[in-house]
Amino acid sequence: MIASNGLVDFHCHLDLYPDHQAVIRESEEAGVFTLAVTTTPRAWSRNQELAQATRHVRAALGLHPQLVAERARELPLWEAHLAETRYIGEVGLDAGPRFYKSFDLQKQVFERVLRCCAKAGNKIITVHSIRSAKAVLDHVEAYLPPNQGKVVLHWFTGSTAEAKRAIEMGCYFSINASMLDNERHTAMIAAIPLDKLLTETDGPFTKTAERPSKPADVAVVLESLGRLHGMSASTLAATVRSNLRSLLE
Repeated sequence: MIASNGLVDFHCHLDLYPDHQAVIRESEEAGVFTLAVTTTPRAWSRNQELAQATRHVRAALGLHPQLVAERARELPLWEAHLAETRYIGEVGLDAGPRFYKSFDLQKQVFERVLRCCAKAGNKIITVHSIRSAKAVLDHVEAYLPPNQGKVVLHWFTGSTAEAKRAIEMGCYFSINASMLDNERHTAMIAAIPLDKLLTETDGPFTKTAERPSKPADVAVVLESLGRLHGMSASTLAATVRSNLRSLLE
C-alpha cells in the first residue's frame, strides 16, 4: 500500500466520528489533504475552528439535501457564513425514496446555494446527486456559470451519458472504494478523464477492513483505480494531487 502523505480525501465527515478532534489529528499526521464536509451550517463554526489549526484539513460549509426537510430554515445561517470559506459542501439533491417528499424544497435550497456561490465567485462545491444527476446538472448549468465556481460530484452514480455531460461542463468527480466495488458503475468511472479525478472516503459512511474508513484509506481507492486504468497507485496519487492543484487555481 502506498504511503498516506500527499493523498487526497476530498469528502469526509470528520465531525461524525466518535472523536472529532482525534480524527482531525490523524489526518494531519498522515499528511492527507482532507475536506471536512458538514451537513448543517450549525456545524460549521466548530469544524472551521479545528481545521484552521492544521496544514492539511479544510472545512466545507454544507446543508445536506437529506436534512433539508427539517433544516431549510438554516439557509440564512449558511449564507451568513459563506464569506468565511472557499469550500462548500455537502450540498445537492437526493431523489431517493426516503427524501423524495422534500425534493421540491431541496431544489429551491440548491438553487439558492448555487446562486450565492456564483455571486461570491471562486467557490469549490462538493455535490450530492443520488437519483438526481440530471436535476443536479440542470441546476449547475442554470445557476453557476463556469467561470463563477467549480463543482466536484461526490459519489456520482449517474449514467455514463450523464457523466459525459458533467465532464463537458467542467465538473470533477471524487471517487470512493464503494463506487469501485459496484460493477454497474465501473464503466462510467473508467470514462472519466484522469485530469478530472479526485479521491474520497465519505467516511464514516464507508468501511475499510470492517471499520469506518478514515482519510488515509483513500490509498485503497487509488489501488482500485490503478487496477481499472492499468496504472500504479503512486502514479494516480500524483495525478490526483495535480488535479487538486488545478481545482484550487
